[in-house]
Amino acid sequence: MNDVCRLMIIDVAEEHEAVNRDPETAQSFGYVVIHLTPHAPSSHDGMDKRGNMSNFWQYSSNNGFDLTRQNNHQTCSSICFETTTTPITIDSTRSALVIIDMQNFFLHPTVRSHETGLAASQQLFKYAIPAARKAGIQIIWLNWGLTQEDIDQAPPALKRVFNRIDESKNVPTTLNKIYKGLGTPMGKITLPNGDHVDGGRLLMRDTWNAKLYDPLFQSYESSQSTAKPDKLFHKNRTSGLWAHESPLLSYLHDNKLITLFFAGVNTDQCVSGTFQDAFNKGFDCILLRDGCGTTSPSFAQECIEYNCERGSGFIMTTEAFAKDIEASLC
Repeated sequence: MNDVCRLMIIDVAEEHEAVNRDPETAQSFGYVVIHLTPHAPSSHDGMDKRGNMSNFWQYSSNNGFDLTRQNNHQTCSSICFETTTTPITIDSTRSALVIIDMQNFFLHPTVRSHETGLAASQQLFKYAIPAARKAGIQIIWLNWGLTQEDIDQAPPALKRVFNRIDESKNVPTTLNKIYKGLGTPMGKITLPNGDHVDGGRLLMRDTWNAKLYDPLFQSYESSQSTAKPDKLFHKNRTSGLWAHESPLLSYLHDNKLITLFFAGVNTDQCVSGTFQDAFNKGFDCILLRDGCGTTSPSFAQECIEYNCERGSGFIMTTEAFAKDIEASLC
């Protein structure tokens, strides 16, 4: 047809329109008919790629999810974990264990009773922390640590959380004594050995009440002389990743840390708040269920675990975390 090639493109996703256009008739008039198939994500070794070109997981029915963002075979930095739903593979050099709010104010028996929190701290101390260090997984302590500017700019809803005086009928008496407002003096604290310490202003930086609870504090301190010391960051909301910019978020991005294991207290408050914001910012999220605790009713933790397991991340125990690291190390 005067050396002009007419091109008809038929999308297989629109077969009914293709029939109406009658491609055979079109070919008889000199059109070239090309059938386009829907674009499929690229894959490697039969693995289904999920995500985008720069940020992706790979999945196979045999090995579960590969979170390493690598197209090559596993290296010595790859660690395979069995979660409650599916196996996952992570890159230890791009991973961090984020431990939230395990501070004197929340865990110390002289301040309050937090049985599940203390149990979680023991599991972390016994399993997760030494295993993470052995694998080269960065440990990050994320704590309340306010400045006066933080308190001055805090929204009313946040201030209400830590000021229960006017709602005493709905709050346990023990909490009334300590929830008097962010930055309010806690006064003298009597320790189990009879010593007295100044509790400091509530959740302010560099105070006894905002300090990491022992023996976790000693674990953090001992790491500072190692080749990969633990990092400590302060937060001023229930979530440590609520803001568009923060020292923690900058650190994660600068060090290319993308896979985060979460632990701490309280599961349904600061842990879940940070977990959810991390998920929304594109991080991989794994909850260490027995490395978390809460003073809320048991259904609160069950709800967090349910949503995590079925949508926003993965779940495993601290012991499984340590066991799988041991098995995966080269």
